[in-house]
Amino acid sequence: MNSVILRAGTRYLTGLLLIFSVYMLLRGHNEPGGGFIGGLIGSTGFVLFAVACGTADARRALRVDPQSIAMVGLGLALLSGLFAAFFGDDLFTGQWLFLGATETEKGLPISTVLAFDIGVYLVVFGSVLTLVFAMEEEI
Repeated sequence: MNSVILRAGTRYLTGLLLIFSVYMLLRGHNEPGGGFIGGLIGSTGFVLFAVACGTADARRALRVDPQSIAMVGLGLALLSGLFAAFFGDDLFTGQWLFLGATETEKGLPISTVLAFDIGVYLVVFGSVLTLVFAMEEEI
């Protein structure tokens, strides 16, 4: 496919989809969304890029092997689940750290729940791209 309009539009649309996927990832704690839907939206951007520009260009734009992204995400999700064991809690119990907390201010909350969601995001993102790139290269 050699559509100049599709190629030009895809470059911008891929960036927008990646930004929206990060928004959905971060929104998922309090409202619908999270790592799974964010990973699907992010991978959709690169799938569109692969259809418009070819799988080789999409792999170059990604710069990292999709399988490696999925493995890092799986490790992060597993570590965030095991982290509670260090404090004597059950597996996958959320642990919270408040950065910059003082006696009067709460600080910025960071949790293992967020780390787990980021891990799920990376697993879904990497898995979908691994499958789609493999199918695209077979054709």
